[in-house]
Amino acid sequence: MAGTGEQDLLLTALHALGGALAAGLLGAAALRAVRHRSAAVSLAVVAAASAATVLAGMLAVARATFLSWHDLAVVTTVVAVAAVVSFALALFPGRWMAARGSALALAARSFGEDGSFDAPDQAGTAELTALSRELAVSSDRLSASRARERALESSRRELVAWISHDLRTPLAGIRAMAEALEDGVAADSGRYLAQIRTEAERLDTMVGDLFELSRIHAGALALTPTRISTYDLVGEVLAGVEALARQRGVRLVGDRVTPVPIEVDGRGMTRVLSNLLSNALQRTPADGTVAIAAEPGEGDTVVLSVTDSCGGIREQDLPRVFDTGWHGTGALTPPGGTGLGLAIVRGIVEAHAGLASVRNVADGCCFEVTLPRAATP
Repeated sequence: MAGTGEQDLLLTALHALGGALAAGLLGAAALRAVRHRSAAVSLAVVAAASAATVLAGMLAVARATFLSWHDLAVVTTVVAVAAVVSFALALFPGRWMAARGSALALAARSFGEDGSFDAPDQAGTAELTALSRELAVSSDRLSASRARERALESSRRELVAWISHDLRTPLAGIRAMAEALEDGVAADSGRYLAQIRTEAERLDTMVGDLFELSRIHAGALALTPTRISTYDLVGEVLAGVEALARQRGVRLVGDRVTPVPIEVDGRGMTRVLSNLLSNALQRTPADGTVAIAAEPGEGDTVVLSVTDSCGGIREQDLPRVFDTGWHGTGALTPPGGTGLGLAIVRGIVEAHAGLASVRNVADGCCFEVTLPRAATP
């Protein structure tokens, strides 16, 4: 008897499974058909499919067990009432989700128009809330990107205006001297030719700086990092500017150099320090002092610094010292310089994952380059 009961139960389960699977497949097809509609429609289909699955299973069992029509009508009525209730319950969260989704879509539309995103006041589901947070983060990033773009555009306009002015000056001088030589009115042709060569070299330097800066802005600056000691790097740079220091009558000091290993592009970092030292020597008066130092910084960093006696930089000018194409007063641009040296310094230093900064000291200013130390071999 026990075995017969178990067999009947198994057969009942199989009949219910067959009916439920048939209804479930129809429900799945209906869900696929409305998958691009709102969440309210999908939830209503799910509720209807659930009730249909129960009803199909009950009908399959009733047919297999020859359940009386009265009992079948009772079971069908109960299932139908349950289906209506579940359908109504499904409509409420569905409409709620649709409303929250519409509010989020409206907020996202304004995000696309003006770059700002104001999250809806009423909270949605966990997924909609997470999406709202991500949109807010994207809005902040886009705002920052647009601010950087505006700053770059302003810098580009300043650079174009400066280039137009600074290129015109030597070109006008070269043209005037060439015309004087051509007309035979130059009293000292040798001096004119020497001056033309000087102006041509100045233009060549300016074009070279512009080319270097364009590579930096395009992210195409090629670096070949090698392991080098700060002692060797500073010694090489000092040897290159000693003649300029003697010519200017400026004392050049490099006695605070700690040998710290760094991994940098030798040519690029030599140019960084040479630009800083040349600026300092040009702006420091005779009998003044320019000091270069290399000392361990915070954490795994090293700080290379150039301190001069130029008299300092105006406080309001300090944030713009490294801007492209900006000519300031005091210590920024040496006479006859291109005005791009400090922008190139910042570009090369940042390409090395470093930081270039400037601050005023007692009788001048101090430019600092912070670089990561080389890893221990």
